[in-house]
Amino acid sequence: MSDKCNTCPSSGTCGVPPESCGVEIEPSLLGKRNNIRNLIVVMSGKGGVGKSSVTGLVAAALAKQGKKVGVLDADITGPSQPRAFGLTGPVPMKASDYGIIPPSGPLGIKILSVNFFLPNEDDPVVWRGPMLAGAVNQFWREADWGELDYMIVDLPPGTGDVPLTVMQSLPVKGIIIVSSPQELVAMVVKKTIKMARKMDIPILGLVENMSYAVCAHCDEKLEIFGKSQGAQVAADSGIDFLGSLPWDMKLNQLIDQGKITEYQSSDVDNIVVQIMEKLP
Repeated sequence: MSDKCNTCPSSGTCGVPPESCGVEIEPSLLGKRNNIRNLIVVMSGKGGVGKSSVTGLVAAALAKQGKKVGVLDADITGPSQPRAFGLTGPVPMKASDYGIIPPSGPLGIKILSVNFFLPNEDDPVVWRGPMLAGAVNQFWREADWGELDYMIVDLPPGTGDVPLTVMQSLPVKGIIIVSSPQELVAMVVKKTIKMARKMDIPILGLVENMSYAVCAHCDEKLEIFGKSQGAQVAADSGIDFLGSLPWDMKLNQLIDQGKITEYQSSDVDNIVVQIMEKLP
């Protein structure tokens, strides 16, 4: 009896020789239904630049364009996407024959994060690199994402195990680099750009976050983190500059309230238009 017969429900009564049987071994169904057209990763070599908020804003803006969108929260030790989209507290997890079903947030955005599997959202994940990378692979291969126009992956900062796993294992169509005005950030971000080039993955462009703040009393633009240099960093690195985003107290409040999809910004809309033009 062959391996084919071991998986066949008629193995006890069938008299057909295995070499003549047209039935193939049934593969695992996990992830088989997924049809994700464009997978975009958001990354930065430096923490604290608002990479996760840029991820959420891009996902929300795409969904407002009528696109089917998913967010994979690959920042396993510092997940923030569930809170930004209002998926806090006990979130019932379901599964299909194709894997875990990512919960849907506002605008129908599907989100998968390690926080959904923790007893409390502030419980730490104390894992070494290989386990972190393995969790991201599971979120990709063992989840029933279904059909998506765009999946946005929120990577942890740096160029370690998780970013490397995502770039090597997932069909990444493009990378959004996030920076902020500080000189130190610009130096570290260039490391990320060089990593992406070594992996031969297209860089969609650079977004400078927290470029300025607007005074609530006089509307003056205040460069609280230093002079904007995102356009220059992009030019020096030979990539496109997608635009600048301000430090906005309204955005911070909405994220804390789980209402990131309610934020309105022509700057974000312009960035998303450029992304959509670069990808089908």
